[in-house]
Amino acid sequence: MAEHNELGRLGEEMAADYLKRNGYDLLETNWTYQKAEIDIIAQKEHVLAVVEVKTRSSVEFGLPQDFVKPRKIQLLVKAINEYIISNDLDVVVRFDIIAVSKHQDDFKIEHLQDAFYHF
Repeated sequence: MAEHNELGRLGEEMAADYLKRNGYDLLETNWTYQKAEIDIIAQKEHVLAVVEVKTRSSVEFGLPQDFVKPRKIQLLVKAINEYIISNDLDVVVRFDIIAVSKHQDDFKIEHLQDAFYHF
């Protein structure tokens, strides 16, 4: 597996652990619908968190969250709409980013709630 894929997988595992430690129930990981993939779908009380995980080995070229582009946001919205309809859910949806970045020999996790779209 390519090094960037391993780093991405590690970031997703760290994000999942972070969410569990903070009281979220993980409903899905790497859930796909058509061309969209949602890294993590988690729930805490009546809030459904759609989580995009971005992991970077360095912040030299920008913060991880800076790499979530408008097309990705459109795909996430379309996918979560399908997920909600398919599972007949009555929840508040929130779109989050968990940014994981390496700092020397350690990783920093930043949870950006309501990062780009809310309805």
